[in-house]
Amino acid sequence: MANIRLEKIKPLVALGVFLVAWWVVPTTVKSFLRVNFSEFQAPAWVATSYLDDLEGFWARRSHSKVELIEAGREVARAKSLYQFNAQRKETLENEIQRLEAILNLPSRREFRYEVARVVRRDLNAWWQQIIIRKGKDYDIPEGAAVVFSGGVVGRVVEVNAFTSRVELVTSPNFRMAANFEGDERPVVYQGVVQGGLGAPIGSVRDAPQDVVASTQFPLKLVSTRLGGTFPPGLMIGRVSWLEPGSTGIFQAGQVELDTSLLGLREVAVLIPLYPIDFDSHAP
Repeated sequence: MANIRLEKIKPLVALGVFLVAWWVVPTTVKSFLRVNFSEFQAPAWVATSYLDDLEGFWARRSHSKVELIEAGREVARAKSLYQFNAQRKETLENEIQRLEAILNLPSRREFRYEVARVVRRDLNAWWQQIIIRKGKDYDIPEGAAVVFSGGVVGRVVEVNAFTSRVELVTSPNFRMAANFEGDERPVVYQGVVQGGLGAPIGSVRDAPQDVVASTQFPLKLVSTRLGGTFPPGLMIGRVSWLEPGSTGIFQAGQVELDTSLLGLREVAVLIPLYPIDFDSHAP
């Protein structure tokens, strides 16, 4: 019996010794080990992502000629639409520059888009993160905004040699300045603890008392230029109800996010053409 108890205690003792040793290790050593461990894992994640792409390529090769012809037609139609939108965008940008020159307004901050593949997801109740297949090799900066066709994805929180870690808009650690579409007054958006496999949600607070939201007429929550890292007007989510907050002065409510956030495969990182002090824009 004593030997059995001793065998049960040994793992606990070893764990206790490890925790004590880890606690006394200097912070610089911990940071060094964490970064190197991430760099060690990254090649495996990237290789798996490339294998998935290769598998998808051969799967598409097995499609019939009829399916390929129809897909080609859809691509041609989409290309025509994008060409029209590109021409319209260029016309609108020229008009904006003309008005800025007349009114002597400062130019808006410009970004370039770096499209990256998602190689890993770390989605649980307490934090929501993804790993993308580009890092320092593509000049990805920490703090950069990450977007997709549905709006805001999150923010880059860690950059390694070939990968970057993105904190999703659903994470409780994510917070940004926002406003309701058509209303310039700022509010604060923050992620919340996610529940199971349900639709992704967030929270909004500091909304003025005169703002009204309902299920019939939900309010569109968008990014604002006060956020700094995000261009204004990007979709965050929709708010169907607001109620008095803890202070009683402002309102708070739940934000319904795009369900596509649960299955992202590609995202775009907004890399500023001019340097930004990301830390100075935290709400």
